[in-house]
Amino acid sequence: MGGPEPELWTVDEHRARILEAIEPLTDFPQPLMEALGLSAAEDVIAEVALPSFDNSGMDGYAVRAEDVVTATEAAPVHLPVIGEIGAGQGGLMALAPGTAAKIMTGAPIPAGADSVVPYEWTDRGVAQVRIDRASTAGQHVRPAGQDVSVGDMLVSSGTVLGPRHIGLLASVGRATVRSRPRPRVVVISTGSELREPGTPLGRDSIYDGNSFLLAAAARRAGAIAYRVGIVPDEPRTFLDALEDQLVRADIVVTSGGVSQGDFDVVKEALRPLGTVWFGSVAMQPGKPQGFGFVGDDRTPIFTLPGNPVSSYVSFEQFVLPAIRKLMGRTPYVRPAVSARLTHAISSPDGREQMVRAEYDVDRGGASVTPVGGHGSHLIGDLASSNALVVVPADVTAVAAGEQVQVLRLDEEF
Repeated sequence: MGGPEPELWTVDEHRARILEAIEPLTDFPQPLMEALGLSAAEDVIAEVALPSFDNSGMDGYAVRAEDVVTATEAAPVHLPVIGEIGAGQGGLMALAPGTAAKIMTGAPIPAGADSVVPYEWTDRGVAQVRIDRASTAGQHVRPAGQDVSVGDMLVSSGTVLGPRHIGLLASVGRATVRSRPRPRVVVISTGSELREPGTPLGRDSIYDGNSFLLAAAARRAGAIAYRVGIVPDEPRTFLDALEDQLVRADIVVTSGGVSQGDFDVVKEALRPLGTVWFGSVAMQPGKPQGFGFVGDDRTPIFTLPGNPVSSYVSFEQFVLPAIRKLMGRTPYVRPAVSARLTHAISSPDGREQMVRAEYDVDRGGASVTPVGGHGSHLIGDLASSNALVVVPADVTAVAAGEQVQVLRLDEEF
């Protein structure tokens, strides 16, 4: 980044420089079940057909269609049964004219047969079968390659592997698929006033909700989240905790200690390293931000504000895209949708505001209703919302009924 830094980075500018600095994790072959939810890093081409052989689509009798073409209930056709073929039992490989073979669903069609008569059209005879209805060639036969042919593209690179992809890959014999691993995200909360949930509170202490909020958000994004115990406002203690965690971190996320106070431990500890930027982003909530690299392996670190709403909004805007890039998942940024605003809102000039809101769709279309106040400490309002209304930095007021851009927080993308 050449030239002087701006006093305020825009949200897009800050996110862009983060994404420019982040490289996707190295891909490698992973067992299918481990690859669930990951992004494929290879094109998978079918090397076998599905089905790989002609097989029965019904329980019944394999026959030649021309042998039963005249069959009716009034004038049934009787054929000798020369054997039985179960799934995985291909002993009977040929069928002579004028005969039938009992066959189970999925069992291979014997040579000479071209149709399957379902049990329901027969008397289910053992030595001889009575067939009461004509069958046509190919009826209830699943031909080789009907589903997948050799050379078909099964999964393209970049596909997020879901249960159906995993089932398909297993069905063509793949035991592994190249994919990028889940990023390991270490979450550290700082603050001497913090206490673990379940322990007694003092008069001047609060429970640490941020680390749970951020670790849960990282896990939901597909990462492996490690929540570290509370770190007090002591720079040396913070640096020791950070160094201990780098061995298992692809990303470090901290909350608290990045503002302008006398006890902003994260900034005090990291600024002397010269590898972490601290500054302001033109957004509300979440103006104070920090990003850079720490340790010998240059592990990315995000230093987020301590107020829970600021911390969560910052995660959505900056950490989530980085996690997705590490995983090779696109798009990196949560797509916005349009909705009708139900209540007017105001916004500070020069700041891109993220307003907590409830998104809903009814007969009148998509609408969004602001939830609670502007305070960045109001986690109750945050929990009650399922969306963020994005108000551009140059807009100071939006009237009820106008269309606004909305980030749907609970939507997979």
